[in-house]
Amino acid sequence: MRALRILLIVVVVLGGLFVAADRLAVNFAEGEAADRLRSTENLATTPDVSINGFPFLTQVAGGTLDDVRVGISDYRAAAGDGEDIRIDDLRADMKGVEFSSDFGSATAASATGTAHIAYDELLKTARSEPTQIAPGVTAEVVGLSDGGNGRIAVEVEATVLGTELPRPVSVLSTVTVKGDTVRVSAEALPKFGGVEIGESQIRAITDFEQRIDELPGGIRLDKVEAAGTGVEITVKGSNVRLAG
Repeated sequence: MRALRILLIVVVVLGGLFVAADRLAVNFAEGEAADRLRSTENLATTPDVSINGFPFLTQVAGGTLDDVRVGISDYRAAAGDGEDIRIDDLRADMKGVEFSSDFGSATAASATGTAHIAYDELLKTARSEPTQIAPGVTAEVVGLSDGGNGRIAVEVEATVLGTELPRPVSVLSTVTVKGDTVRVSAEALPKFGGVEIGESQIRAITDFEQRIDELPGGIRLDKVEAAGTGVEITVKGSNVRLAG
């Protein structure tokens, strides 16, 4: 009986030491992965990296991590013509992460995630300076906001025959994703002081699109929806590169 008690104590102690060693190892690996990702993606700040699943050491021995979650608070994505766009709170959940024997590279079998783009960032793409859309009529987009039910409210300010309209015209617009581009399109065309204006001229102001390219690891845009302070985007990808 005494020998069994001693054996149980030894097992508990060894188990505790293994858990402690496993947690120390995963904490070290998360820090190294975060530093490598910051360097690879040229990030301004160090991202959050969480390696889930237990035990970690047996996953390392097998060469594949079950679940790695990455969070980047401020990411600058390419937006075309040498410009960039700020993406806030980019989070991705990587599944089946395989890494090389020297830990120099890592690739996830699949990834899903979310991101947020503030309305002031999207506004940079819209026609936010007076543009003539018909003889004697100029218009510009002066604001974007949540229009409810997943739509964007586009505020358009217009001047007709030298007189500025007393208040901006609000246009409810749908927001969609096609390839690497977010598209904003008016559901119904606004009226500007009763002046007859062609649809294409009006949409040159109300409709616009924002390209978003070179997201981390090659993940791609999937869906987009208007929200309180900006648009919420879902992203996904396969064979997503984390490092190397």
